[in-house]
Amino acid sequence: MQSARERERGRAYRNQGGADLRQGMKLPVTLDQGEDGYIIAECPVLPGCISQGKTEEEALANIKDAIEGILELRRKRGLPEVRLSEVEVPV
Repeated sequence: MQSARERERGRAYRNQGGADLRQGMKLPVTLDQGEDGYIIAECPVLPGCISQGKTEEEALANIKDAIEGILELRRKRGLPEVRLSEVEVPV
């Protein structure tokens, strides 16, 4: 049987559709070349979530760590869950 704390933790990890985010969550990440030669990685759906690396692989590993940290911090502070939706626009 789950404790109240375990149930609350589970709710903090669920998105709009009720999916368990601990199972995996795909978030968009942008990669740009910085003036200093580093690759800048940013997750635009999480304000302030930015990192960098000498290579694309390093930048992606670093942004993954940053995303995990921000999601954990939001959970600890009792902030609303991350809710993802998609819209389609003509281009």
